[in-house]
Amino acid sequence: MTGNIDAAIEPLERRFLLDHPWDAARLLEALPADEAAIALTRQRVEVLVPVWRRLMTPIATRLLSKLPDKRATDLLSELLPNEAALLLASLPEPDSGRYLSQMDTRIAEDIKKLMSYPEGSAGRLMNPVDATFRMTTTASEAINQLRQRRTKNSRSLFLVDEENRLTEKVSIQDIAVADADDRLQDLAKPVTAYVNPLSSQDEVVELLERDRLADLPVVDLNGVLIGVIQHTALVDTIQEDATADIQTMVGASKDERALSKPLFAVRRRLPWLQINLLTAFMAAAVVGLFENTIAQFTALAVLLPVVAGQSGNAGAQALAVTMRGLALREISTSQGLRVMFKELNVGLVNGLAVAATCGIGVFFWSGSLGLVLVIMLSMVLAMVAAGFAGAVVPIVLTKLGQDPAVASSIVLTTVTDIAGFFSFLGIATLLSSML
Repeated sequence: MTGNIDAAIEPLERRFLLDHPWDAARLLEALPADEAAIALTRQRVEVLVPVWRRLMTPIATRLLSKLPDKRATDLLSELLPNEAALLLASLPEPDSGRYLSQMDTRIAEDIKKLMSYPEGSAGRLMNPVDATFRMTTTASEAINQLRQRRTKNSRSLFLVDEENRLTEKVSIQDIAVADADDRLQDLAKPVTAYVNPLSSQDEVVELLERDRLADLPVVDLNGVLIGVIQHTALVDTIQEDATADIQTMVGASKDERALSKPLFAVRRRLPWLQINLLTAFMAAAVVGLFENTIAQFTALAVLLPVVAGQSGNAGAQALAVTMRGLALREISTSQGLRVMFKELNVGLVNGLAVAATCGIGVFFWSGSLGLVLVIMLSMVLAMVAAGFAGAVVPIVLTKLGQDPAVASSIVLTTVTDIAGFFSFLGIATLLSSML
């Protein structure tokens, strides 16, 4: 009976891995590594590849080390070279060297070459070219070469001259509908963009988004074609970075998942919560400076969260827009002054509008014109300060070479709380005779 159950489980697992690789990856990330490895060992390598591409890199490398060496090297060989290079670069050198020594020599050399490039460079993102084509090659010859080499994930064929320098490109779709005797030079289009292997990932993203490219050739200093960056690989990288930024902005680890173990989540989150507690005490210290004013006018304690809350929301809006601009390269750090003045103006206009609404509400609640004046003035000042901080903090962190996603949120919260409390209580103290 047990044998029949085991025999039924294997095809069900295979169907699930093939049909739902995203869901399978999330479940595998939540399982203990040893248990996940047992389930994966039952499946063919071809079944594992789609799932492996969707695993977080730390978990993918951990699971890889749990597989038998033969299965691990077969899996690495089936992945695209840049995907395999990313996994091997995350392993200790003895382990990566062991896997490479057991792989096909040609594949291993391609991966070693990619691993030699700096992290975040075009060389790490590219895949070595499977084949180059001459301008005199016919459409039927090109198709036969593609079939023999079983080239995957290519949208274009890149043409080279006698010295293997990149010249033009041909869409595979154009080759598929061309006559068998048509030469590639008659179907070719100019290459509008290319990079060298040391170009940054930011530059690659900018070119792909600006020119709407399906793939981007990588050439050396002599113009010789050495690799191609597929758009899909880059999209995966951008999405991973973007989701990681969302988590790090609020002090959660890039490695944490929704189904991560509680202890793992605590270890990643607690340090940032402690830092946030320190900044909260700084804001509380500002309130303590005006203890006598609050004791004298108790209505101030009721309205204090209103000012702090509005300034916090305004700062979060400015931060989100600025972070998005930096991430998508809509702005650079050199445009910081323009972004800052824009957010100052936005904060001023929004502050005036919110202050007017707030003033009306406070007047009907308290009947005190003095209290209305205090909260309106402080609301404008706090929202201007919040807009300024939301724009400046991520730009300054980027300029200092730091990841703006890690600390921006905590710094912004500190600034908006202190600005809100200080402006509200400071103005109340100055205008106490009107309260």
